[in-house]
Amino acid sequence: MLLTQALSLTGTRVSAVALPWLVLTTTGSTALTGLTAFCELGPYVLAKAAAGPAIDRIGPRRISLLGDLISAVTVLAVPIAHAAGALPIWLLLVLVAITGSVRGPGDAAKVAMTPDAADDARVPLERVTGLSGAAERLAITAGPALGAAAVAGFGAATALVFNAATFLLSAAATALAAPERRAQPVDGEEEAGYWQRLGKGFAFLRGNRLLATAVGLTVATNFLDAAWSAVLIPVWVHLHDLGVGAVGAVFSVMSAASAAAGLVAAWLGERLPRRVTFLAGFVIAGAPRFLVLALGAPLTAVLIVSAVSGFAAGFLNPILAAAVYERIPRELVGRVISVADAVSWAGVPLGGLIAGAALGAVALAPVAAVAGVLYCAATTLTGLRPEWRELDAEPAGPREPFSGRAPTTRPLPGASPASTG
Repeated sequence: MLLTQALSLTGTRVSAVALPWLVLTTTGSTALTGLTAFCELGPYVLAKAAAGPAIDRIGPRRISLLGDLISAVTVLAVPIAHAAGALPIWLLLVLVAITGSVRGPGDAAKVAMTPDAADDARVPLERVTGLSGAAERLAITAGPALGAAAVAGFGAATALVFNAATFLLSAAATALAAPERRAQPVDGEEEAGYWQRLGKGFAFLRGNRLLATAVGLTVATNFLDAAWSAVLIPVWVHLHDLGVGAVGAVFSVMSAASAAAGLVAAWLGERLPRRVTFLAGFVIAGAPRFLVLALGAPLTAVLIVSAVSGFAAGFLNPILAAAVYERIPRELVGRVISVADAVSWAGVPLGGLIAGAALGAVALAPVAAVAGVLYCAATTLTGLRPEWRELDAEPAGPREPFSGRAPTTRPLPGASPASTG
């Protein structure tokens, strides 16, 4: 599981450097750079949201394998068409849209393997999610560095060959090692239609206050993170004539620090106070990255802030993932995870698109400053909500099969049962 996640994410981060740089250097348009991110991430979000019933019914192994194989083909088509001089912008947008539509279900399927991996290894979820977070961050560290080196050495289009290769390696690892498992259906679900089964995932997520609030927070922060990574950083580097290596350096420093934090989370996860660690990590990981760009700081300062922010961010996913898996019945894991991830990513396609349009109208500094203020407001104001106290509470009893009704969350410490959702 860790290997397939690392390989797939490494390739994705290679393309995160190569694709914006390809569009920016060939068209000179920040709006088209943002539109490219939108065309990939829009289908990604929609396909991930709809994939849950298929993951639960067909099994995460098959969905992950199919997603990696199709992604390899569509990504490889970009450098082939570019070398042939037949890559108009519309064709590039179509190819990245297809890639996003298959990557979404594939990524959700990889995440859905986590509870089974924890059971098979007989280790706490906090340890598995911590190691998964570390593997993810290590991949995100290697990916931008590899992407920047490939772009500098071979060109942005050719660098995507490395992306296609990592998808193929991920598919090979899944085919060789991942177990073939299917979840047991919920009572009466054999006659239910696809969208009815998907609706049960939405119903479970909507009925759990902690999970619903966490998803709401990540919608806002992912929107701003997408603007930072897909547009603000590449444009900032381009404006300062730093070269594509600076893009890879910023992403790699942040991801390396996140990987270190993920290992710490795997080691100490069971003993860390979840609520304080989670909310403090969000505050530190967010606004400073935007404000340092708005202040016109040098590259060294941007790298330092990125490292600090990355270390704080490394604790977020392990804590949230453990809390999510503890509360989801096993037969609904694919649906709830895919729905939660897709909703969390709902703002991601718009992040790059709106940031690109904003930079076409005003300078980088005010756009980065506004984004930083919004990030600070989202993390601090949402953190005042009382349901975050449930992060430190054990889930109430074992995960029983979901009846289809909205679940009742455990009462908050010191609260009456009537006050809980």
